Parts: sequence; structure tokens; C-alpha cells
Amino acid sequence: MSKFRKKPVVVEASQWHKNGDHPHDNATEMFDYPNGQRPQVIREGEVVRYFRHPDVSGEKPCDHCGTTMHNHGWIDTLEGGHIVCPGDFIITGVKGERYPCKPDIFAATYEEVEA
Repeated sequence: MSKFRKKPVVVEASQWHKNGDHPHDNATEMFDYPNGQRPQVIREGEVVRYFRHPDVSGEKPCDHCGTTMHNHGWIDTLEGGHIVCPGDFIITGVKGERYPCKPDIFAATYEEVEA
């Protein structure tokens, strides 16, 4: 996971593109089978979950990015739940809280910290 600085606080952040790609999501699990094959089983992420809403069709285009809602995630924040668009950054705050940030806002607010 890359680290970025928001003056004067350093935060962890990663860019989210699809379910399971957040470094703290355990979206793939391996199971042992008697024949020795180990297929991957995809399951929902723990940080960014699948977007679900009974009143919103998965085929509906997002008002923010235009991508269908099937390609979006959902994250619980201190202020309530938020939709995560593909390309949004997921920031881990100073108290361990996580929240999404649009790429243009992220670029204007944070700079990468050298390892």
C-alpha cells in the first residue's frame, strides 16, 4: 500500500478499482480439496463491500462517474455509508477510520511519501 502525506498528517491510501483489490480485503480464499486442486473462491471484501441498494438498479449509471452501479463498492464510514466509484482512493485516517476520496481531490490534497 502506498503512503501519502496530507500536510501535516501521513495517511495510508490505496486506489480502489474493483471488489477485493483493497489491501485489507480478503477477497480471495483458498480451500484444500482432496484431489489437490486449489480453486480460488471470490467473496465480498471486508473494507469495500459490493454496492447494494433495493431502490437502485445495478444497471443504472452512476451520477458521479457514469459507470454502472454493478461496478461500485460500498464502505462504512464514521459519517455513515458511502458509494465507492472505481478509481476512488480509500484513505485510512489517523484513528483507523476509512473513507473514499475522489482522485482529483486526492491529487490536490496529498503527496506521496518516499519509503
